[in-house]
Amino acid sequence: MGLFGSVSGRQVDDFAKSLVGEIAKVYPPQEKSDSPRKVSQRKVASVLEGALKKAVDFKKQHRLGIYKTARLGNTFRWELKGLGYSEAFVEALVKDLVIRLSVK
Repeated sequence: MGLFGSVSGRQVDDFAKSLVGEIAKVYPPQEKSDSPRKVSQRKVASVLEGALKKAVDFKKQHRLGIYKTARLGNTFRWELKGLGYSEAFVEALVKDLVIRLSVK
C-alpha cells in the first residue's frame, strides 16, 4: 500500500469536503438562536452511515496510504468545525470515520 497512496492531496481534500456537504444538506449545523432541528434521527443516521461508507470505499478504490488517510480525517474534521457543528458531534463522527478507515 505504501505511505502516500495513489491519489493527490487535493483530491482527498475535495472528497472530504463533499462528504461534509452531503451531511450538511440533511443535517445542517444548528444556529444558537434557531429552534431545534426537525430532521428525523433515522434519516440523519442513514446519511451519516452513507457518508462513512463512501469514505471507506474511497480509501479502497484509491488505495490511500497512511498520510492520505490522516489527511482525509483532518480535512473532514476541520470542515465540520468550520460549518459550526458542536465539538461533541465532530469528535464522535471523526472517531467513527478513523476507526472505519483503520480496519483492513
